[in-house]
Amino acid sequence: MELAYYSDYAVRLVNTEEPARGQDSLTSVEAVRELFGTNQSAARRATDADVTRFRSVRGRLRAVFEAADGGDETLAVDLLNSLLLEFPVSPQISGHDHRDDDGSPLWHMHLADHPSNATAGFAAIAAMGLAFHLTEYGVDRLGLCEAAPCRNAYLDTSTNRSRRYCSDRCATRANVAAYRARKRLEADRSADTGRSADSAQRATANGER
Repeated sequence: MELAYYSDYAVRLVNTEEPARGQDSLTSVEAVRELFGTNQSAARRATDADVTRFRSVRGRLRAVFEAADGGDETLAVDLLNSLLLEFPVSPQISGHDHRDDDGSPLWHMHLADHPSNATAGFAAIAAMGLAFHLTEYGVDRLGLCEAAPCRNAYLDTSTNRSRRYCSDRCATRANVAAYRARKRLEADRSADTGRSADSAQRATANGER
């Protein structure tokens, strides 16, 4: 499993909350377990206590995205480094479940689960995955959706660093809103022009009397 895969852990956790909408789906141990995806052995370690711990890590990961989105690269790196220090990873070489055509193992780096608790394991993987993405592709590849009030986190993998929204849905919504705003502005300008023309005609008529 490539290390880039793990960066999605951070995105999934951050996006369990939408602060601008007052929505939070991370309210139960079942919600915590769902974040692990196919890693069910790690998910089974989650307890009710992990709900609060996951929320704490979520806030710190969001702060990394906010710093990156705001152009403060140093702060984003410092915040991420603090997570890496607190939640160290245990890298291992794996190949038991990936084989090439002749049956030989396809060796790759794998981040082993942390043994202490579910939060520590998830945080270690999320932080390391995000760190890998940041150092490989750049801090500006960490973004927050511009389609207000969404502000979901995303990782920009576009070739020209042009991504601005977390999903096609948000991109469409933002484009529609921008189109409607332009139309309103054009209508207002047209109305102002009409009123100006009427005023000019009245002034001319009064002057001819």
